[in-house]
Amino acid sequence: MSLYIRDPKVNELADEVMRHLGSKTKTEAVRYALESVLKQANEKPSLKERVRKYQDEIAALGPKDPNFDEKAFMDEMWEY
Repeated sequence: MSLYIRDPKVNELADEVMRHLGSKTKTEAVRYALESVLKQANEKPSLKERVRKYQDEIAALGPKDPNFDEKAFMDEMWEY
């Protein structure tokens, strides 16, 4: 199966990747680029993992003060 790229910019990018990698064909260059993007996407932590990291950091700060008056704190900061 041959690779036909209709978009001139995509064709230009495929040529550039091909030259950069020293590959013999655009198909080989495009396959390498797509595999690289998929590998990178699979290695990225999931949203759940990223959120958990921040939740753990916040929990490490200690318990929340139930007597803290956030409105008074903000008013004091803004000099109300």
